[in-house]
Amino acid sequence: MNYVYLKRLYAKRAELEAKLELHDARYCFGDEEVDDGTDNDLRQRLSEISEEIDALESRPGR
Repeated sequence: MNYVYLKRLYAKRAELEAKLELHDARYCFGDEEVDDGTDNDLRQRLSEISEEIDALESRPGR
């Protein structure tokens, strides 16, 4: 298993989660400019990265 790649995926997922939290907080405080579909893009990318991590972690020989 490529642990360096997996570590990068974890870091990228954490970065995207932080961006999504910030986006959600801005929305909660009434910043209407954030309602531009960014949250959907972030959630989509988070889902893709999580699926990739799951696939790598479930491979035999881990």
